[in-house]
Amino acid sequence: MADQPVGCARPTVKVGSKAPDFEAPAYHKGKFTSVKLSDYMGKWLLICFYPGDFTFV
Repeated sequence: MADQPVGCARPTVKVGSKAPDFEAPAYHKGKFTSVKLSDYMGKWLLICFYPGDFTFV
C-alpha cells in the first residue's frame, strides 16, 4: 500500500467480515516463499506482522 498515491483511500476490513485475499512474502523452513491467504481456506491461521524481529539486517 506504500505505492498508493497520497489521498487514495485504502481498503478497510471490518471486524466480523471476510478478509480479502492477499499475497505476501514469507520465510518458511529455511527459504523465502510467497503465501496467499486463500492457500489456507478452511484452516485455522494466525498471521503475525512483526517486521522488526524477523529481518535479516
